[in-house]
Amino acid sequence: MFYHVQSLINPIVDDQPDPSAANILQEGLGGQFGEMRTMMQYLFQSFNFRGDGIPYLDLIQGVGIEEISHVELITKTISRLLDGAPEYHGGKFDVPGAGGDPTLDIARHAPNPHHFIHGAQGAMPVDAAGNPWSGSYVHNHGNLVLDLMDNLVLESTGRLQKCRIYQMSSNKTLRATVAFLIARDEAHEMAFAKALETLGVDWAKALPIPKFDATQYPEVKKLIDAGIHREQYTFRLDGSQMDKIFQGTAPANDGTELVTLKEPKESYPNPVAPERPEEFAPGLDPELQKLADAFTEFKDKTLKNMEKKAGPNPRTKKKSP
Repeated sequence: MFYHVQSLINPIVDDQPDPSAANILQEGLGGQFGEMRTMMQYLFQSFNFRGDGIPYLDLIQGVGIEEISHVELITKTISRLLDGAPEYHGGKFDVPGAGGDPTLDIARHAPNPHHFIHGAQGAMPVDAAGNPWSGSYVHNHGNLVLDLMDNLVLESTGRLQKCRIYQMSSNKTLRATVAFLIARDEAHEMAFAKALETLGVDWAKALPIPKFDATQYPEVKKLIDAGIHREQYTFRLDGSQMDKIFQGTAPANDGTELVTLKEPKESYPNPVAPERPEEFAPGLDPELQKLADAFTEFKDKTLKNMEKKAGPNPRTKKKSP
């Protein structure tokens, strides 16, 4: 079972809308080495896990659960990069383009017009070339060592591609999210490399992690200085054995230590996306809006009446001095 907290794992930084930046970031979402694949690959490996190697199951599943939050973060970042790109400032119930002006003219020049035609200025499950995400990307061998090796390759390749994406745009919205993912990909590299070490696999000779100093990117350096590249989270309410593996000296042999935590030390607001009248989204006309408002008002009144009838909660009632 999964429980959801309506927070982001990293803040989305404001900058100007940028459809080109949004499109290249699609590769980090729906590409062969993107966040949708890591999420599905680790979750499928954990759901299909056989045997009693529970610490390895907990490690793979913990990373997989975190990847759900990465899919959410990168999706909302792409939406933020697209949102408002047409510079339409009409009212909610106006008719976009009523005066003859094409309110979505920018879509003709965008790298992927489907962002405006299909996605209503939102992210889509595709790569940067517009190819749909495919379940064939997911590797679940049923062999623990092969799965861990495959996962290490996936994290290393994904991190390498994100560094390339970082270099393709100076947009602060894109760079803040990509920098966070670069730092967390390194943590995941450490997780799978450490797991292989505990199984006696000399992964460093067969598969060296790409060696480059990510601290050259100022946004990444700030996160690495905070130590998040050596943390891994269980996201478990009922306990986890992940720390039997993710502990001790980091496989990078740089003198750092691995730390297992229940969850990240911080979370961040998850803002509501604005309505986009030029996309007819969400599309409530005045009559439907009136009904929706009336329902909300009725629900609020009903809850207040129920609270009055129930009286004060004895658990929250203050004791007399």
